[in-house]
Amino acid sequence: MEVREAILRRRMVRSFEDRPVDPAVVDRLLEHALHAPSAGFTQGWAFLVLTEPGERTRFWDAVFPDRRGSFGYPGLFNAGCLVVPLSHKQAYLDRYAEPDKGWADRDESRWPVPYWDLDAAMASMLILLTAVDEGLGALFFGIFGEHVDAFRAAFGVPAAFSPIGAIAVGHRARDRPSPSLDRGRRGPDDVVHRGRW
Repeated sequence: MEVREAILRRRMVRSFEDRPVDPAVVDRLLEHALHAPSAGFTQGWAFLVLTEPGERTRFWDAVFPDRRGSFGYPGLFNAGCLVVPLSHKQAYLDRYAEPDKGWADRDESRWPVPYWDLDAAMASMLILLTAVDEGLGALFFGIFGEHVDAFRAAFGVPAAFSPIGAIAVGHRARDRPSPSLDRGRRGPDDVVHRGRW
Protein backbone atom coordinates (compact mmCIF):
# COMPACT_ATOMS: atom_id res chain seq x y z
CA MET A 1 0.00 0.00 0.00
CA GLU A 2 1.25 3.49 -0.80
CA VAL A 3 1.71 5.89 2.12
CA ARG A 4 -0.92 8.21 0.63
CA GLU A 5 -3.47 5.41 0.61
CA ALA A 6 -2.70 4.43 4.21
CA ILE A 7 -3.09 8.05 5.33
CA LEU A 8 -6.43 8.50 3.55
CA ARG A 9 -7.77 5.13 4.77
CA ARG A 10 -6.75 5.61 8.41
CA ARG A 11 -9.72 5.87 10.75
CA MET A 12 -10.16 5.37 14.46
CA VAL A 13 -11.79 1.95 14.79
CA ARG A 14 -13.79 1.27 17.95
CA SER A 15 -15.02 -2.27 17.33
CA PHE A 16 -12.93 -5.37 16.79
CA GLU A 17 -13.46 -9.07 16.22
CA ASP A 18 -12.36 -11.30 19.07
CA ARG A 19 -9.28 -12.62 17.23
CA PRO A 20 -5.55 -12.45 17.94
CA VAL A 21 -3.20 -10.30 15.91
CA ASP A 22 -0.42 -12.18 14.12
CA PRO A 23 2.78 -11.79 16.21
CA ALA A 24 4.75 -10.94 13.05
CA VAL A 25 2.37 -8.01 12.46
CA VAL A 26 2.82 -6.84 16.05
CA ASP A 27 6.58 -6.91 15.48
CA ARG A 28 6.17 -4.77 12.33
CA LEU A 29 4.03 -2.24 14.23
CA LEU A 30 6.85 -1.83 16.74
CA GLU A 31 9.63 -1.88 14.15
CA HIS A 32 7.96 1.00 12.33
CA ALA A 33 7.36 2.91 15.57
CA LEU A 34 11.09 2.82 16.24
CA HIS A 35 11.66 4.77 13.02
CA ALA A 36 9.80 7.83 14.29
CA PRO A 37 11.85 11.01 14.58
CA SER A 38 13.01 12.08 18.02
CA ALA A 39 14.66 15.24 19.29
CA GLY A 40 18.41 14.74 19.53
CA PHE A 41 17.80 11.12 18.45
CA THR A 42 16.98 10.57 22.12
CA GLN A 43 14.41 7.86 21.41
CA GLY A 44 13.03 8.39 24.89
CA TRP A 45 10.08 6.11 24.48
CA ALA A 46 9.01 2.65 25.51
CA PHE A 47 6.10 0.47 24.41
CA LEU A 48 4.16 -1.89 26.63
CA VAL A 49 2.68 -4.57 24.36
CA LEU A 50 -0.25 -6.65 25.57
CA THR A 51 -1.38 -9.52 23.36
CA GLU A 52 -2.38 -12.26 25.79
CA PRO A 53 -6.05 -12.29 26.90
CA GLY A 54 -5.13 -12.07 30.59
CA GLU A 55 -2.86 -9.08 29.98
CA ARG A 56 -5.54 -7.27 28.03
CA THR A 57 -8.17 -7.98 30.71
CA ARG A 58 -5.82 -6.61 33.38
CA PHE A 59 -5.35 -3.48 31.27
CA TRP A 60 -9.09 -2.89 30.87
CA ASP A 61 -9.63 -3.57 34.58
CA ALA A 62 -7.07 -0.87 35.40
CA VAL A 63 -8.12 1.85 32.92
CA PHE A 64 -11.86 1.14 32.50
CA PRO A 65 -12.75 -0.22 35.95
CA ASP A 66 -16.38 0.89 36.11
CA ARG A 67 -17.54 1.75 32.60
CA ARG A 68 -17.19 -1.39 30.52
CA GLY A 69 -20.81 -2.49 30.94
CA SER A 70 -22.19 0.88 29.81
CA PHE A 71 -19.51 1.85 27.30
CA GLY A 72 -20.96 2.73 23.91
CA TYR A 73 -18.36 0.73 21.97
CA PRO A 74 -18.12 -2.68 23.68
CA GLY A 75 -16.30 -4.15 20.65
CA LEU A 76 -13.26 -2.11 21.66
CA PHE A 77 -12.52 -4.64 24.39
CA ASN A 78 -12.04 -7.39 21.76
CA ALA A 79 -8.89 -5.80 20.28
CA GLY A 80 -6.26 -8.52 19.97
CA CYS A 81 -3.34 -6.20 20.72
CA LEU A 82 -2.87 -3.19 22.96
CA VAL A 83 0.22 -1.01 22.73
CA VAL A 84 0.84 1.62 25.39
CA PRO A 85 3.38 4.22 24.22
CA LEU A 86 5.28 5.72 27.13
CA SER A 87 7.43 8.84 27.16
CA HIS A 88 10.55 9.34 29.27
CA LYS A 89 11.10 13.03 30.00
CA GLN A 90 14.35 12.53 31.92
CA ALA A 91 15.96 10.86 28.90
CA TYR A 92 15.48 14.12 26.97
CA LEU A 93 16.68 16.35 29.79
CA ASP A 94 19.78 14.14 30.13
CA ARG A 95 20.39 13.95 26.37
CA TYR A 96 20.33 17.73 25.99
CA ALA A 97 22.84 18.07 28.83
CA GLU A 98 25.40 16.13 26.76
CA PRO A 99 28.34 18.05 25.20
CA ASP A 100 26.97 18.05 21.63
CA LYS A 101 23.79 19.83 22.78
CA GLY A 102 25.32 22.47 25.05
CA TRP A 103 22.90 22.64 27.98
CA ALA A 104 24.30 21.43 31.26
CA ASP A 105 21.48 22.42 33.59
CA ARG A 106 18.67 20.05 32.44
CA ASP A 107 16.23 22.95 32.74
CA GLU A 108 12.83 21.79 31.51
CA SER A 109 11.81 25.39 30.77
CA ARG A 110 14.15 25.39 27.74
CA TRP A 111 11.73 23.14 25.89
CA PRO A 112 9.05 25.01 23.91
CA VAL A 113 6.86 21.88 23.95
CA PRO A 114 7.31 18.51 25.70
CA TYR A 115 9.15 16.69 22.93
CA TRP A 116 9.21 13.51 25.03
CA ASP A 117 5.43 13.30 24.56
CA LEU A 118 5.51 14.60 20.99
CA ASP A 119 8.06 12.00 19.88
CA ALA A 120 6.04 9.18 21.47
CA ALA A 121 2.99 10.53 19.65
CA MET A 122 4.85 10.42 16.31
CA ALA A 123 5.78 6.80 17.00
CA SER A 124 2.11 6.16 17.78
CA MET A 125 1.05 7.57 14.42
CA LEU A 126 3.43 5.17 12.69
CA ILE A 127 1.73 2.30 14.56
CA LEU A 128 -1.68 3.55 13.40
CA LEU A 129 -0.54 3.80 9.78
CA THR A 130 1.15 0.41 9.88
CA ALA A 131 -2.08 -1.13 11.17
CA VAL A 132 -3.88 0.22 8.09
CA ASP A 133 -1.11 -1.12 5.86
CA GLU A 134 -1.57 -4.54 7.46
CA GLY A 135 -5.33 -4.49 6.83
CA LEU A 136 -6.18 -3.96 10.51
CA GLY A 137 -8.05 -1.34 12.47
CA ALA A 138 -6.64 0.74 15.29
CA LEU A 139 -7.71 3.30 17.85
CA PHE A 140 -5.60 5.74 19.85
CA PHE A 141 -7.28 6.65 23.13
CA GLY A 142 -6.37 8.27 26.42
CA ILE A 143 -5.61 6.77 29.78
CA PHE A 144 -7.22 9.27 32.10
CA GLY A 145 -5.27 10.63 35.05
CA GLU A 146 -7.26 8.91 37.76
CA HIS A 147 -6.39 5.52 36.22
CA VAL A 148 -2.67 6.02 35.57
CA ASP A 149 -1.58 4.77 39.00
CA ALA A 150 -3.70 1.60 38.61
CA PHE A 151 -2.20 1.07 35.15
CA ARG A 152 1.35 1.50 36.51
CA ALA A 153 0.68 -0.90 39.37
CA ALA A 154 -0.91 -3.53 37.12
CA PHE A 155 2.13 -3.68 34.85
CA GLY A 156 5.06 -2.49 36.99
CA VAL A 157 5.64 0.64 34.88
CA PRO A 158 8.38 2.79 36.43
CA ALA A 159 7.43 6.31 37.52
CA ALA A 160 9.91 7.79 35.00
CA PHE A 161 7.74 6.58 32.12
CA SER A 162 4.41 8.27 31.37
CA PRO A 163 1.69 6.75 29.19
CA ILE A 164 0.67 9.21 26.49
CA GLY A 165 -2.38 7.04 25.70
CA ALA A 166 -2.96 3.56 24.37
CA ILE A 167 -3.49 1.98 20.97
CA ALA A 168 -5.95 -0.85 20.38
CA VAL A 169 -5.14 -2.88 17.26
CA GLY A 170 -7.14 -5.70 15.79
CA HIS A 171 -9.36 -7.13 13.12
CA ARG A 172 -12.10 -4.64 12.34
CA ALA A 173 -15.68 -5.50 13.14
CA ARG A 174 -18.78 -3.63 12.09
CA ASP A 175 -18.29 -0.22 13.62
CA ARG A 176 -20.53 2.71 14.48
CA PRO A 177 -18.75 5.95 13.60
CA SER A 178 -18.11 8.42 16.39
CA PRO A 179 -20.68 11.24 16.55
CA SER A 180 -17.68 13.59 16.58
CA LEU A 181 -17.32 12.94 12.85
CA ASP A 182 -20.56 14.86 12.28
CA ARG A 183 -18.46 17.99 12.64
CA GLY A 184 -16.78 17.22 9.30
CA ARG A 185 -13.12 17.47 8.42
CA ARG A 186 -11.75 20.98 8.33
CA GLY A 187 -10.46 21.94 4.90
CA PRO A 188 -7.24 23.62 3.85
CA ASP A 189 -8.91 27.05 3.70
CA ASP A 190 -9.72 26.70 7.41
CA VAL A 191 -6.27 25.75 8.65
CA VAL A 192 -3.56 26.54 6.08
CA HIS A 193 -2.01 30.01 6.12
CA ARG A 194 0.54 30.62 3.35
CA GLY A 195 3.13 33.32 3.81
CA ARG A 196 1.35 34.91 6.78
CA TRP A 197 -1.74 34.41 8.95
